[in-house]
Amino acid sequence: MHRTPEKPLQLTDARAVGGSVSLPLFAAYVAVSLAGLLAAAVALVVAAPDLAAGVPDASAPVLAVHLLALGFLPPAVAGAAFHLLPVMLRNDLRSERRLAVALPLLAVGAWLVAPGVAFTVPGLLWPGATLLSGGLALVLVELGGVVLRAPRGRMLVASRSGVALSLFHAACALVLGSVVFAHGDATVLGVVHDRWVLIHLHVAVLGWLALLIVAVGRTLGPMLALAPSAPARRLPIDELTLTLGLWLLAAGIAASRVVAYVGAALVVLALGRFGALVARTALKRRIEPEGPLLHLVAGAAFLVQAAALGFALLAGAASGGRALGAYVLLLLLGWAAGVTAGHLPKLLSLSAWVWWPPGPRPKQGALYARRLAQVEGVLFAAGIETLAAGTFAGSAAATRAGAALFAASAVATAIVAARAWIGASPDVRRIAWHDLLDAWRRRTTRTPSGA
Repeated sequence: MHRTPEKPLQLTDARAVGGSVSLPLFAAYVAVSLAGLLAAAVALVVAAPDLAAGVPDASAPVLAVHLLALGFLPPAVAGAAFHLLPVMLRNDLRSERRLAVALPLLAVGAWLVAPGVAFTVPGLLWPGATLLSGGLALVLVELGGVVLRAPRGRMLVASRSGVALSLFHAACALVLGSVVFAHGDATVLGVVHDRWVLIHLHVAVLGWLALLIVAVGRTLGPMLALAPSAPARRLPIDELTLTLGLWLLAAGIAASRVVAYVGAALVVLALGRFGALVARTALKRRIEPEGPLLHLVAGAAFLVQAAALGFALLAGAASGGRALGAYVLLLLLGWAAGVTAGHLPKLLSLSAWVWWPPGPRPKQGALYARRLAQVEGVLFAAGIETLAAGTFAGSAAATRAGAALFAASAVATAIVAARAWIGASPDVRRIAWHDLLDAWRRRTTRTPSGA
């Protein structure tokens, strides 16, 4: 009989390190997020005619966007952060019980807010927003503690400042979303409703998601691809440049096209430097490309297209609902959601491997369906490209085809993740369910590093 481990394997050198979140809690966050991804895919298939018609603010597209932005991204990003950041910032999570409470708040809140916004039902939106805010607050407190406790004077493999700024922007995005809905079409602080919506979008996608991807991805991307690591640096220049560019862009959207140009240029500079790292990783990898790298490369390509379209929108060379819809698809779905979805199954397989009981264990690759993940990456890239092109060109056939390909990629992502969980031994699953219940009974599940 295998002995139940109390925590996952950790490095044993002289430097303090943190341990990843327990497998059952991470798997629960992944499962909830994938339910949101599948729902968003179905909603996007329904929304395809509206996108081709240049009506991105119709109920169906708005529902799809909010299922993706609230039903998928928060639990997916939170779960991945619980798995990665304690190790990268060298200290443990303090309370997995708090995170177990946060998950149903995030899930129920998202599934109430999305239709509440799409169909203008305050009776759904405000209770959902309250639950969502409560769940996000618990997540931010836990992750904020990991950032604050990160040891100083030791090398960290993720930027403490970058992660902190990402958490700050996550809170800002939630507040801005509430403000946008609460005031309807009214002008607020001299800024019209549509511009507030764009500010909200960019704070969420660039300030929360892109910033976290840059802060974590410069280490994680090369590591998962077995490529040379990124050069050491003294300051998080890319994260700070991205933050400055974001707020100049937001101010420019509100009041000044010139300021918006400057902000957009800084954002492109910061993300362009990260894109160069992705390209180098793809060229110097020592294994076949897997889901994470395929989505990073595709995401970088979608970012280039989004940047070109964004500058065209600023200059007035492109206008209307079709151009704006294509821009949002490239930025939110192609970049932010795609990179996140590409990493989830791989991280889940790593978590299952780390939590394997003492004794013989399979190779980590045996828990990850690489071929299916590669197929998923191709389906996703083809789907988003077709969907964005069809939206921009006003082709209903192309938008339907692109949405169907994206839906197929979402199903494939869920299967790859499920195979990682099913591939774990019965002992691993037994331990997982035991720990899931134990996490609820105890205030903490680990001894903090250095205690």
